[in-house]
Order: sequence, then structure tokens, then C-alpha cells
Amino acid sequence: MGYDGSWYARPEFKWIETSFIQPQMMAHERYFYDPVAHRYTVDRYLDDLERRYGGIDAVLIWPTYPNLGIDSRNQLQMIASMPGGLEGVRGAVADFHRRGVRVLFPMMMWDQGTRDPGKPWPQAIAQVMAQIGVDGVNGDTEDTVARAFPDAADRVGHPLVFQPELGPSDEALAYDLMTWGEYQYPPVPLVDRYKWLETRHMVNISDRWARDKTDDLQFAFFNGVGWESWENIWGIWNQITPRDAEATRRVATIERAIAPYLVSPDWEPYYPTLREHVFASRWPLGRKAVWTLVNRGEYDLSGPQLEIPAVPGARYFDLYHGTELSPELRSGKHVLSFDLEAKGFGAILMTDQAPEATISRLLQVMNKESTKPLAAFSHTWSVLAQHLVPIAPAPAASGSPSEMIRIPAGNFRFRVDGVEIEGEDNDGVDVQYPWEDSPRRHHLHPLQIAAFWIDKYPVTNAEFKKFLDSTHYHPRDDLNFLRDWNAGTFPQGWDDKPVTWVSLEDARAYARWAGKRLPHEWEWQYAAQGSDERLYPWGSQWVAENVPPADESRDPRPPDAVNAHPAGASPFGVEDLIGNVWQWTEEFADEHTRAAILRGGSYYHPQGSMWYFPQAYQLTEHGKLLLMSPSMDRSAMIGFRCAMDAETAHRAAPPAAK
Repeated sequence: MGYDGSWYARPEFKWIETSFIQPQMMAHERYFYDPVAHRYTVDRYLDDLERRYGGIDAVLIWPTYPNLGIDSRNQLQMIASMPGGLEGVRGAVADFHRRGVRVLFPMMMWDQGTRDPGKPWPQAIAQVMAQIGVDGVNGDTEDTVARAFPDAADRVGHPLVFQPELGPSDEALAYDLMTWGEYQYPPVPLVDRYKWLETRHMVNISDRWARDKTDDLQFAFFNGVGWESWENIWGIWNQITPRDAEATRRVATIERAIAPYLVSPDWEPYYPTLREHVFASRWPLGRKAVWTLVNRGEYDLSGPQLEIPAVPGARYFDLYHGTELSPELRSGKHVLSFDLEAKGFGAILMTDQAPEATISRLLQVMNKESTKPLAAFSHTWSVLAQHLVPIAPAPAASGSPSEMIRIPAGNFRFRVDGVEIEGEDNDGVDVQYPWEDSPRRHHLHPLQIAAFWIDKYPVTNAEFKKFLDSTHYHPRDDLNFLRDWNAGTFPQGWDDKPVTWVSLEDARAYARWAGKRLPHEWEWQYAAQGSDERLYPWGSQWVAENVPPADESRDPRPPDAVNAHPAGASPFGVEDLIGNVWQWTEEFADEHTRAAILRGGSYYHPQGSMWYFPQAYQLTEHGKLLLMSPSMDRSAMIGFRCAMDAETAHRAAPPAAK
């Protein structure tokens, strides 16, 4: 195929050879951005990883899926919606660079249903990546990033490293310099094809849902490659256990110190070992060599491990334990004895010289680090608890509020499922209501609903304009605020259309001004469903005429007027509940993620991919939108309606978790 490895020799790409630990980080990660202080907190994010598992070499910042497709913003417009726009993102990237961390962003070539970028994707992506100053691009779902993309990056004068998720074709190995490794894990570790063909190629092994990361780390160490230390998976937290965190710290510390060996073109995998379940790779470099070893067995091993042809003057160092070894000479071979912990790691250096400074420092560090065995660290995984963010109370209604409907008290079987595309039914998916002890996808709980009032229609542009005129409200983070308005007002003829491009914070501000509040999700559903568990506000059979027709174009039309589909009313007479625009309800949070529950679905259905934000027309389904900042959260397809307590109601918090 005429392979040419010259791309790997380019100085601007040399960093990939030491990019061993690379998390995929959601842009919505709370350690990365503080929405209260309105600032990026890169140091807080990196300090946490340094403390827990020794830090990272690169980061893949992910601002798109699973929110992409909530409206027609394409993947690049989602990046531009991050706090501060592209200049703000560039500042955050510079903060990572200041700490010696390289930065990648993703590209989604399946994103063919949102707004057309107006130019070829390779050019559009290269230009935005140059603006924000990143180092590389991950090709989401791709088995090869086409040559057009690195060529376009070169043309704009900002070369980029490309990292297809599924591994390039052999020919594309010449210019796709990094890869994810998504493997099966048999007892005998596999040799990575791309690393074998081109030892300078960097693989970051990814096994996102695994709760035990031993296989990932052992395959990485055996192959001399890296690991995708991914914990925030689409807003679902899968934290590395303390045992795996400590193993990560040790593996990465050793790999960083021996990186020049790990690109040796004379790599010898499956170097013979003396013990069952122990596998080694030999990495020669001139007259020196390093062995990386993994113990795939479930018991500790001591004594002879390696047998090496004797070289006069050779010295051997146990890099994992930070000590020099005394070889035993047997029949012209040096036999090396050392300890290998169950499911553990080992590394040996052979040299005929005194260790260089980097190795000397490594020996000192590892001598201290390895005094405590990995088995002493907890290997127990636990789910991260969430809490429901309280909805600020509002005065009880007096009389009959205009354009609101009274929903009587009643017993309600609250049944709802999250529609997330990934995560299956794992513990930690979706949200955790106060009566649950962990987040989960499927929810069923009997509730006693106190009487309340709810807006008959979503808040309209005309109503929101009255709020602005009265209060002169203007959010501190105003990017995308009322994006479809002009000069402080909405387009002609949009009076009765639902107001959109308002964040959850904007909606709450309106509600406070109106003397109302946002509805709890179960209130919204009860007002839409009544007590007979119907699937749609009008019944359990789908009637297309009761909702706006779906818009599958790349540049969708505006929403319908809120009163355009009276036949779609609920048993209580509440209208425009589904299929026009999504509606804000609850907010959930944990230590790392915030998310809002959206109800009702929208008329916008982008085409061409299964990965776009899924619809939830049925009243037993809800959408979960990851929250980052008002600028990012505002959408052309999200509006809201308000609620109030009935005068005689005594609001009580939902039952606490048992």
C-alpha cells in the first residue's frame, strides 16, 4: 500500500507518543465549569484527577451528543454555544495547555440532519479547531478519518492529530495517528494491530461501561499504549475504583518514564516468561531494553519470573518496585526474581550503564508508591447519588388565575421511563427521585398530588415580552438568549408562539415575576395524563392531527401557536403538551453533572442518524438534557409553562428515599 510513516515524524505530533491517559470529559462536567461563578475551572478538574489517579496527558472535551439534535444547531454550533463562545473555549483550552495537557474535540460525521455548515465539513471543522487552538480531533463512531480532514487542517495552518474511534484502515494508519481500542479481553492479552504495524501509533483503550478496569490497564501496559479514563459517560457517572485509580497512577507513571522504549520498532510481544498467566512485552532501545509484564492470574507470584540471555555488565532494575535486582546466572542466562501481585503489573529495565535521570526519578517514586499493594485499595464500585434541586415555592393562588387550569388533588401512579440511547438499564442511568436510592431508567411510584394550578398553554413570546418590559431582565450569560428575536422583540406574527431560546434560569426568573413557579415533573404528567395512565393527553391511540407535523428539514420552521391544536388537550383541558416544544420541569444534580427533565417532545426530528436527542411524545417518557450553562442550555425547541399551588393545598416535599 506504499505506507509512509512521515506524519509520525512531524515535530508538532510528537506529543502523541506520551499521551497515555486521556479521559473523555463531558463539557457539562461540573468540575470543568462553574455556572454560578460563570467561569471555567480547569485547575479544579485537573487537580481532582491528579489527586485520584495521577493526572492526565490529554483530554477529549465532549459538548455535543447526547444533547445534539435537541434543535438544529450542528456540532460546531454546539461548541460555539459553550460559555463565552469560541473565545471562551479557546481560553479553557489554553488553561489545559498551561498544565501540559493536550486537548481534543470530537467530530460527528453522522451529523447530517442539523444545520448545514455552508462549506465542506473538513474545512469547517479545521477552521473552528484552529480558532479554539486544540491539538486533535476524535472521529466519533468512525473506523477511519478520511485524509481530507488532516489535509484541511494543514491548509488552514493548524495541523491536527486525528483519532478515529474504531481504528483506521491499514492505509489510513499513515495519517490517523491515534485510535481508541475497544476490545474483547481473553485471558491472553491481544496485540493491538495498529500499534504492531506502527509502534509510534497511540491507542487509548476504551471500555466505558466496565466497572473493573483491570483488563483495560493490563492490555494497555502489555501493548505499551494508553487508556481512556472515562468516568462521566453522557452524564452517567462510572467512577474508577480506588484500586483501579492507584493502578492507573502506577501504570501511567512508568509509561511516561519509559516512553522512548515504547515506540521501539523491534517490540517483541509475548516474550517468554517462567510463570503461568504472566505475559511480557520486550521493548529494546539500543543496548538497553524494558519489559512490561502483566499477571493475568488471581494469585500473587514471587520468585523467578524472567530468563534473559546473559550480557556481560548488564544491570537489572525492577521499575515497578523501584529496586535493583541481582540476577542468578544459569546456563548462560540471567534469571530474574521479583514479585508480581495478582492481576498486577511489573516492569524491568536492563542497562549496562547507570540509570539516566528520568529512570532514577522513576525508581524513587515507585519505591515509595509500591510499598502498599494494590489489593489494599478498595475495588468496590458504587453508584453516585443524585438529588432533586428544589423548586422555589410561590404564593398560593387566590381566586381563579387567568389562563390557568385547576388540577384537583388525587392519587397518581407516577410511571415514567428515561429515553437515553445508551446505558441500558444500568444502575446510575437517568435520574434519582427522592423516594429512590439510586438513579435508574424506569420509575414507578404512587403519589398523592395536592391540588394545583397550571398554565393552560406554554408561555408565549407576547407574555415573555411583558416580563422583559416590566423588569428589564437581562441574564449575565446572554449568549443565545432569545436568539430568534431581533432588537428586543419577537418576529411579527409570533405573539402566540411559545417563547424559546430561554434557559432554565430564564424560565425561573419569569415564573418569579409572575408569582408562579415551574411545575414538578409529576405535576406536569398528572395534568397531561389524569389518572387513567393514557399514553397521550387525548387518549392511548396516536392521532397525528392533534400535534404539529414533524419537521425533518435541516432548517426547521418556527413552532405552532400554543392554541393551534385544541383537540390535543388533556382530560383537564391543558393544551399544547406534546409535539410542539419541549418544556422545562425538574433539575437533578450530583457531584459531577446537572441535568434537566424535559417533557412533551418537539416537532423537530433531525434525520440521518440514530444518535440525535430522542423524542418523548408518550406521557410515560421523559427526556434528560445535560446542563452546562444558560448559553449552552437554551434551545429553539425548549419552552416552559408555569404552575401555582391551589389556595387550599399544603405543599409537601416528595417522600424521602428509604
